[in-house]
Amino acid sequence: MAFSFCGNDKNISAYSVEKGVLNNGCFVDALNLVPHVFLLFITFPILFIGWGSQSSKVQIHHNTWLHFPGHNMRWILTFLLLFVHVCEFAEGIVSNKVMSTDHLHLFMPAFMGFIAATTSVVYYHNIETSNFPKLLLVLFIYWVLAFITKSIKLWKFTEFGVGPQHLRFCITTLLVILYGLLMAVEVNVIRVRKYVFFANPQKVKPPEDLQDLGVRFLQPFVNLLSKATYWWMNPLIIGAHKRPIELKKIGKLPIAMRALTNYLRLKDAYEDQRTPEDPDQNPSIWRSMYRAFGRPILLSSTFRYLADLLGFAGPLCISGIVKHLDVTEVVSSEDKKNETYLGVYFMSSTELLQNSSVLSVLLFLALVLQRTFLQASYYVTIETGINLRGALLAMIYNKILRLSTSNMSMGEMTLGQINNLVAIETNQLMWFLFLCPNLWAMPVQIVMGVILLYYLLGWSALVGASVIVLLAPVQYLIATKLADTQKNTLEHSTDRLKKTTEILKGIKLLKLYAWEDIFCGSVEDTRGKELTSLKTFAFYTSMSIFMNAAIPIAAVLATFVTHHFLNKTGPTSSEAFAALALFHILVTPLFLLSTVVRFAVKALVSVQKLGEFLQSDEIGDDSWRNGDISISLNAGKKHMGMTKAINRKQPMRYQMDNYEQPSRRQMRPTETEDVAVKVSNGSFTWGNNLLTLSDINIRIPTGQLTMIVGQVGCGKSSLLLAMLGEMQAIDGVVYWSKPTDCELVHEGNISKNRNSVAYAAQKSWLLNATLEENITFGSPFNKQRYKAVIDACSLQPDIDLLPFGDQTEIGERGINLSGGQRQRICVARALYQNTNIVFLDDPFSALDIHLSDHLMQEGILKFLQDDKRTVVLVTHKLQYLIHADWIIAMKDGSILREGTLKDIQTHDVELYDHWKTLMNRQDQELEKDTQQDSQTMLERKTLRRAFYSREAKNQVDDEDEEEEEEEDDDDNFSLIANRRSKIPWKVCWCYLSSGGFFMVFLMVFSKLIKHSVIVAIDYWLAIWTSSKTGSLNETLSRNVSEDSQQDSHYLPIFISLCAAGITLCLITSLTVEFLGLSAATNLHHNLLNKIIHAPIRFFDVTPLGQILNRFSADTNIIDQHIPPTLESLTRSTLLCLSAIGVISSITPAFLIALIPLSVAFYFIQKYFRVASKDLQDLDDSTQLPLLCHFSETAEGLTTIRAFRHEARFKQRMLELTDTNNTAYLFLSAANRWLEVRTDYLGAVIVLTAATASIWSSQYGLPAGGLVGLGLTYALTVTNYLNWVVRNLADLEVQMAAVKKINSFLGTESENYEGSMDAAQVPLDWPQDGEIKIQGLCVRYDPLLKPVLKHVNAYIKPGQKVGICGRTGSGKSSLSLAFFNMVDIFEGKIIIDGIEIFKLPLHTLRSRLSIILQDPVLFSGSIRFNLDPERECSDDRLWEALEIAQLKNMVKALPGGLDAVVTEGGENFSVGQRQLFCLARAFVRKSSILIMDEATASIDMATENILQKVVMTAFADRTVVTIAHRVHTILTADLVIVMKRGNIVEYDKPETLLEQEDGMFASFVRADM
Repeated sequence: MAFSFCGNDKNISAYSVEKGVLNNGCFVDALNLVPHVFLLFITFPILFIGWGSQSSKVQIHHNTWLHFPGHNMRWILTFLLLFVHVCEFAEGIVSNKVMSTDHLHLFMPAFMGFIAATTSVVYYHNIETSNFPKLLLVLFIYWVLAFITKSIKLWKFTEFGVGPQHLRFCITTLLVILYGLLMAVEVNVIRVRKYVFFANPQKVKPPEDLQDLGVRFLQPFVNLLSKATYWWMNPLIIGAHKRPIELKKIGKLPIAMRALTNYLRLKDAYEDQRTPEDPDQNPSIWRSMYRAFGRPILLSSTFRYLADLLGFAGPLCISGIVKHLDVTEVVSSEDKKNETYLGVYFMSSTELLQNSSVLSVLLFLALVLQRTFLQASYYVTIETGINLRGALLAMIYNKILRLSTSNMSMGEMTLGQINNLVAIETNQLMWFLFLCPNLWAMPVQIVMGVILLYYLLGWSALVGASVIVLLAPVQYLIATKLADTQKNTLEHSTDRLKKTTEILKGIKLLKLYAWEDIFCGSVEDTRGKELTSLKTFAFYTSMSIFMNAAIPIAAVLATFVTHHFLNKTGPTSSEAFAALALFHILVTPLFLLSTVVRFAVKALVSVQKLGEFLQSDEIGDDSWRNGDISISLNAGKKHMGMTKAINRKQPMRYQMDNYEQPSRRQMRPTETEDVAVKVSNGSFTWGNNLLTLSDINIRIPTGQLTMIVGQVGCGKSSLLLAMLGEMQAIDGVVYWSKPTDCELVHEGNISKNRNSVAYAAQKSWLLNATLEENITFGSPFNKQRYKAVIDACSLQPDIDLLPFGDQTEIGERGINLSGGQRQRICVARALYQNTNIVFLDDPFSALDIHLSDHLMQEGILKFLQDDKRTVVLVTHKLQYLIHADWIIAMKDGSILREGTLKDIQTHDVELYDHWKTLMNRQDQELEKDTQQDSQTMLERKTLRRAFYSREAKNQVDDEDEEEEEEEDDDDNFSLIANRRSKIPWKVCWCYLSSGGFFMVFLMVFSKLIKHSVIVAIDYWLAIWTSSKTGSLNETLSRNVSEDSQQDSHYLPIFISLCAAGITLCLITSLTVEFLGLSAATNLHHNLLNKIIHAPIRFFDVTPLGQILNRFSADTNIIDQHIPPTLESLTRSTLLCLSAIGVISSITPAFLIALIPLSVAFYFIQKYFRVASKDLQDLDDSTQLPLLCHFSETAEGLTTIRAFRHEARFKQRMLELTDTNNTAYLFLSAANRWLEVRTDYLGAVIVLTAATASIWSSQYGLPAGGLVGLGLTYALTVTNYLNWVVRNLADLEVQMAAVKKINSFLGTESENYEGSMDAAQVPLDWPQDGEIKIQGLCVRYDPLLKPVLKHVNAYIKPGQKVGICGRTGSGKSSLSLAFFNMVDIFEGKIIIDGIEIFKLPLHTLRSRLSIILQDPVLFSGSIRFNLDPERECSDDRLWEALEIAQLKNMVKALPGGLDAVVTEGGENFSVGQRQLFCLARAFVRKSSILIMDEATASIDMATENILQKVVMTAFADRTVVTIAHRVHTILTADLVIVMKRGNIVEYDKPETLLEQEDGMFASFVRADM
């Protein structure tokens, strides 16, 4: 039999044992089989029955608990063991080929050993997760047996004179060592866990994280193989296909990664640097970062070095494979026979590496390992970076909570700076950490690369390398330029956004005045500037891409040309392709180096900013406010018996509506009486060495109402803050009393409410939370109390208007409330808190008179005083002084008087009289003001307007929402899955087509040609180098002269190809970027025009924020992110395709292997794209609340500190940070998941390509050069496969921006044309101002009910008409109908004989004028606001200003007519703004003026001016006034009363007043 275990060579009797059993080599090998077989026989039944796994699982939801000591060590040793077995197997097979007959014993034991080692680790894993350590004994016995048998073999080798020069001897030695070590690991497990041979085995508990079912991030807990390949993520990523990943699914962070843990680590490292000798030393942030997070960074760097060194195996293996394919074996087999011992052949240690099949397997293993290490290195740095970011955020937050108020208000630390710290600086540091292993890994990589090149090609290689190195600074230059242009672009885009916001806010006015196009033009101008800097940005980007693509070509060109001139011949194919691969390896670090250096510079700046922030002033230590808890606690214990007596039954109080305020007048606080807060000799400053408050001596009596009054800016608010400890005390003491015993008992929960002060600041501050959460503010919810507070602040009507009642989100990101509403919510918060002391800082400032009265009576006098709470109230409303128990009057930062009103009346008559006159004046204003709840009504009205239009919102909203709804409807998973995994081709096409067809064609064409040329260069190189090494005999016979001639024929073509390649690189990189630019230009232009010309209804229905998002975030993505992604995607895809094409053309056999590979690839990318999109959304959506939380904390510092809620806010911040970090961690782990998988696929491609070429070369198919070409290309595939998927996923996310913009491009524009030509309209139309309204029906939207029904009216030229009616009766709709702003579906309006619907909109709107209820001014000059079209002379403008009584004020301003108006006209008062609007209407000399409730939001004086102007300046014009307060239209010529869209009364006001029961009469009565 030819195939026997010991071989049957003629001259050796293989089975003879005369010289002793152990001296037969074959028997020793057979002995080696025994342990392996033993292990397989014992473990297989156990594994298959799996009885260990069910019976005794520890109750724990993850079977990932690794608790046997030496766990990682065992995995590493097993992997090494497997590798050595593979080597042994390979060595056996190669030796076997030398022998004349087959010797199975050379490789069979190795094969069995491999299987046994694999089984051992699978078995171990199952035992460990099922926690059944007794079964580990099997492994222990196996290691011992294997160790013994291998040792016997080694001993026999030394006896027979086999030494280290033979490979098999080295392998056996390694195996002995490995088995020995594994034995030691096993013994160690027994020693620690004592599971056998010991009386009491050790009990173990799983770590906390694994007992917690919420922790879903298992990377730290899984075994080594799963850690390296992210196997544990499979269920998550594949599951994402069926159901989107939600926050619940990704769970909590493991304890070690939570922000709190890391914050404590960083803080300790930071504080440790403050030595007792030098307590004020500024600790270095760098050092603390190194101390806290240095170790993982070192680990990551180690992985990185290993990966880089393994990376060089690729080129070397390629050179080896190509070399050994070419060289036929010349060595005679006679020499080999000499190396025979024990009857078999022993090869030398180097001989194995000369076998190309072995090399290809080695190449495969090296690639797999290199990629695994690289991903591990990335993962470790990312995890550390995330930990660092969490720690820094917590550090910054803690500092914010301790910042001194003066810092914030004196502008040393602005909100913007704090937001930048949070949003930018921490991220910069995190990114620096991600990239920092590169800083020290890259130089090593470059040096190694250059050495290897030199070893391959000699001096000429250094020329090529120097090309690469010399171009690196250029890249750095480009990188810095890029950063600068980006800054520039940012400035222009903020400018553009500001203008766009203004336009959208004042869109109604712009449309009514037909000014859209002017403003649109100004935005387009700014956009033009932005595009110019985007052009430079695009240019530099394309330069950097071009450098990246062209440098390797240039380097190869330089190298081979110099090689040709130095050595007079071209290189051999094995050298050439190894060099090519090396150049590809070298380019990456150099390209990255510029980025890393830039990040390092940024990180230095960030750390400096952080350091300054952490060193800034803190608020003083307020120990005085904490009282002395121990004493009060004892006091509380004594009185426990009294609780029942004191605990007043609260529910009763609310039934006593007739409860009368007991007169407290006679209770005059005497010296002995209790004082809640006392300040003696206080002098306080805001930290600028100027005393804000000086010489303060005040007492705040307990349980009474104290009022602080004084002029604006005399220090009232500062006094409150000084008591709260927010100011720097230069002198004096603030003393806070402890609560009395009985109150302690009543409060019950002492420590919490003891020193918390309910404080309502002057500038209202809301949280981004529901309205209810804003009021309860962390206190437990008590329905009755809550109701009482809401009634006291009269918030119920406002709550009823909100879409979700008190569960509506308010705050920055929620619904915009008006000032008064915000202020009432803040007061409600202060009332609701169960604290002894309440500070209210001018709560009436934004409220109108009714509300202030109600709040005073119900809230302060009833609700607070009934509870015997100490109230301090700062106010300007002197009429409330009669309610005060104690008054503090201030002037210029010191106390003018304190005492009761009676005291002041008797002792300081002057002051009292002064107050009296002021009070009278206020009372008169009161009477005027009482006419209606003007302001509040208006606020509520605007709120209602905002929500009124929500009904039809669903039909109009962008398609996204509809799609989501559809998805919810069908539970058919496959359908959803399909929709979610499809690439949005339609959107991509829309994007490309907006770039212009010529550009698209140019891009595609140049890309294809570029890649063909690059392939051609390499192909030419292959032919050129292969021509040298046809076969050895030919080359020897050919003389050298011929050779150089041949070279000179190859060289010029090579040079010209390279030149073409470099130019094409330039062209393609430019085309993609400029395609992106033209797409961005067109999309923005169309979007702006569409939106500005959309009907007004569109703006009622679409939230402003949504429209602005299209202009900010989405436009930014289209401008800056899509082009590079698109470029990268096309490049990597084409590279992969061209590589696969090259390989298949060289070795067609490769195509067979390609089918399963592409299927695998398809599924990987399909699953990954869906999961990645979800995780990216989660990351984005969790980042926003975090940033908002920071900014809102910084804004509400004083409130939070007064309430003593720091701890609660810290907790919230930690939660938000952890949530965001979880999402980010999962996202980066998912990226690693993908990269490991695509890298392994790439490695398989290399392996198949190599095997295919070796197999084909036996039939003499490809020449050596072509094999080298194929393998070099296969190596590039591994680098680019994951980029294809990553870019696809990114592009998909970014295309959403195009989709959103696209959904807006579908909106209908208003019909601007009209049926008449503009030229047919007389120039002076409307000259008379005669208006006929016939059967007018109006609705806002075809889906809604009409708001005006068959309205008929006739207005004579020059008449003054008043229209009145309740809210919602259709008054405003009528005014809009004149301008054709609403959908008029029946009837008509005729002005001076022309039907207005036939007119072009621009003509119609530019000939009428209107004054709106909310005055709108735009930023710019006064002239621009009055006359943006630049048509009028200065005289005319001055005349208009004079009529509006503004002339003197404007003259006084610097610049006169060209004086600056800030955004929204904030630098003028509301009244002045309204007058400007009047002037604006006057400038336009139209004979019809419409005033829409113009007097609703202004004071009496301004209103009188308006009335006068209307009567005189507009005497000859038709004026239609829509009235809020009826008395404004009593003088009109005609009054129209409307109700529910119909005209009810229509006559002169005198006639209407005579009808007692008429609506107009009742209105007037109500108004008087």
